[in-house]
Amino acid sequence: PPPTPSSGARTESRVKMSRMRQRVAVRLKEAQNTAAMLTTFQEVDMGALMELRTKYKEEFEKKQGIKLGFMSAFVKASTAALQEVPAINGYIDDESKEIVYRDYCDISVAVASPTGLVVPVLRNTENMTFADVEKTIAMYGQKARDGTMALEDMAGGAFTIFNGGG
Repeated sequence: PPPTPSSGARTESRVKMSRMRQRVAVRLKEAQNTAAMLTTFQEVDMGALMELRTKYKEEFEKKQGIKLGFMSAFVKASTAALQEVPAINGYIDDESKEIVYRDYCDISVAVASPTGLVVPVLRNTENMTFADVEKTIAMYGQKARDGTMALEDMAGGAFTIFNGGG
C-alpha cells in the first residue's frame, strides 16, 4: 500500500509488481510511445478563488512581501490530489519491477525565461504555504531571467502545472 504523506521526510515505499501488472505497464508504455497523445483542458468556475484572492491580496502582500497569485492555489490543490491518489505521484522502477510511491510531492511549474519556458520543481509542496509557493516561483522566475537556472532545479517533478493561456 502507498505511504501516508509525512512532515518533510523524503521517503518512498516500493511494491513488487505482479507479472500481469508488469505486462500492463509495458503495453501502456508502448502505447504512449506510438499513439497520438493529447492534452485536455477543463473549464472550472474560479469565482470563489477569485473572490478569495481579491479579499486577501493586499493583506497577503503586506504580510508576505509577495503578491498572491493563482498558482499557489493550483499547486496546493494538485498536492492534495497527489496525496489523495498516491499512484499518480508514483513511478515504475524498470530495473526492480516495482511501483515506487513517494510520500512527498514535487510539482513542476512552468516559468518564462528569455529563451522560452523552463520547468523548475517545487519540492515538498505538501509542506509549503501559499506564501512559500509564491516566493519559490518568484525565485525560479528570477533565476530563469538571469540565466542561472541549474539542471537540478528542473529534475524530478512528478506532476507539472503550466498556464495554458487563453
